[in-house]
Amino acid sequence: MTLAPAVRPLLICATEVVHAERLSPSFTRVHLAAPELADLGVGPRSYDQRVKLVFPDHVDGPLPVLGDGEDWYAAWLALPQPERGHMRTYTVRDVVGSGVDTRLVVDLVVHGVEGPAGGGHGEAGPGSRWAAAARPGSRVVLVGPRRGMPYGGIEFAPPAGAELLLAGDETAVPAVLATLAQLEPTARGAAFLEVPLAADVQSVVHPEGVRVTWLPRVGAAHGALLHAAVLEHLGAGSAPVVPEVAEDEVDPELWETPTHSSSGEELEPVVHTVGDDLADVYAWIAGESRVVTGLRRALVRDLGLDRRRVAFMGYWCEGRAMGA
Repeated sequence: MTLAPAVRPLLICATEVVHAERLSPSFTRVHLAAPELADLGVGPRSYDQRVKLVFPDHVDGPLPVLGDGEDWYAAWLALPQPERGHMRTYTVRDVVGSGVDTRLVVDLVVHGVEGPAGGGHGEAGPGSRWAAAARPGSRVVLVGPRRGMPYGGIEFAPPAGAELLLAGDETAVPAVLATLAQLEPTARGAAFLEVPLAADVQSVVHPEGVRVTWLPRVGAAHGALLHAAVLEHLGAGSAPVVPEVAEDEVDPELWETPTHSSSGEELEPVVHTVGDDLADVYAWIAGESRVVTGLRRALVRDLGLDRRRVAFMGYWCEGRAMGA
């Protein structure tokens, strides 16, 4: 008797760019193709679905070879750096096509790259360098969900009828825009997006009841505009605001959701009492860890939002290279 091969829980495959588009000085969009994407398990409500991309050590260098067994990550870490490349986490912006013609759409932030291909703000990492040079034929390894297999990677989970608050810097823009486009027409709330430049403002598909505000920094401190806008939106103009966050208060891998705490914090009953106008708020906030920490402190500690109705995620940490 011939046994069918076991179905691997993850979809790990080499993909090729079939379309690359510079959306703005700070964003590049790529369409990734591979026959294996016929088995991509991204549903119609993917919201902030995360996947991993593994870039070659050099932009046009050979791709890392990843196995698809349960020990794939440990095996990848064991590779010498030139062979390992660089793994980073991104959001599924869209999925188009079907079957072997399925295309995975990913928006990547470009920064710290000199010349017309780069935004020129901040130090470029491997993902930014690859995005700036991406063109049809560029290749990258995908680690993502396989259809019919459990994967996770979605944090946006508001209670029914919640007043939505989405906020983030440029690294969170793809997740916020993907989420807005998938909301029910009756959704209500607000989204605040801080980006480096006015030219980074994009067109947005969103329900009429969700107001979208872009906040171009244009030289302002990272997170300052976002912090102020969120607190103003919540009517906290007179609430204690401490924009400075001590170094030892910042968790570089900050990830606090209703079901997970990177610090091990218990979901205890709420001590503070919020006003009736905030009781229905569900907050999803992502971006630089220090900025997110400051907003978490303001919303949960100062304003008393229910810890079980917020998701705070540090997508990156200034001054620290982030891995997978």
